[in-house]
Amino acid sequence: MRNITYWLSAQTGLTPEFFGKLLYSLAVVGVLWLLGLFMQRFIHRQEADLRKKYQWRKITNYTVTVLGIILLSYIWFDGFRSIATFLGLLSAGLVLALREPVLNMAGWVFIIWKRPFHIGDRIQVGDHIGDVIDIRLFQFSLNEIQGWVKADQATGRVVNIPNLKVFTEPQSNYNYGFPFIWEEVPVRITFESNWQKAKSILWEVMHEHAEQLTEAAREQVRRQSQQHLIFYEDLEPHLYTAVRENGIELTMRYVCSLMRRRQSVHLIWEDVLTKFLDAPDIRFAYPTSRFYRGEEGQEPLPRQV
Repeated sequence: MRNITYWLSAQTGLTPEFFGKLLYSLAVVGVLWLLGLFMQRFIHRQEADLRKKYQWRKITNYTVTVLGIILLSYIWFDGFRSIATFLGLLSAGLVLALREPVLNMAGWVFIIWKRPFHIGDRIQVGDHIGDVIDIRLFQFSLNEIQGWVKADQATGRVVNIPNLKVFTEPQSNYNYGFPFIWEEVPVRITFESNWQKAKSILWEVMHEHAEQLTEAAREQVRRQSQQHLIFYEDLEPHLYTAVRENGIELTMRYVCSLMRRRQSVHLIWEDVLTKFLDAPDIRFAYPTSRFYRGEEGQEPLPRQV
């Protein structure tokens, strides 16, 4: 190897030490690449769960990258004391010149360390809502939902969000601490309607389509909720009554899984429309105008309802 370095030095005019470090660096990169390739194939054969396979693949990539940086730094900077000095100067320069990339890397460390969300979680960051499908050094990716689609369903777009947004934008996690969400469906009927009968119909429909939690599932919900100081003692559906300006509003509130939100609302409304159609004493409320005729010779008096 020494002969090769001296020959290259004679051919190019560079020092033999430089070519020695270069050859060591190529050897380190080659060994780490083979190690990473072996680990990827091993994980692919041993792990069947796609999420766990993805997580192990990410861990392997991060480990190989960090190990490569440490070894290459040791080769090129003659020990860890020089590395520390160099990194101190480099970090100071990077903070000034590359503020946003550095903040993105700090955001990545925060995401990996504090775990505000995981792969597969449904989150909202600013105006963007979606399922987390990838977390990288400078950005994370969401499989977007809503947008121009008026429901919790995918738009077909993948949104890439810089990691620094975890410091500057509020985040909502649909999965954190409580594996379900509360859904509400308001139904407004006229004052003349038989609201007691309407309430019994809505109660029956809601119980038919609400999430049916087993006792084991309820205990799991309580356990996960208490870990994050979120206490839901009552997970049963509820039906609330309120008087509005143009009718009586009956609101169905029930527990729903993330992926069934639109489907459950769809099924509830279909049943409500069908059952209210068979009930002549129940009418939906909506803005209307009524006119009352005054005495003979007077103009009709309009009234807004």
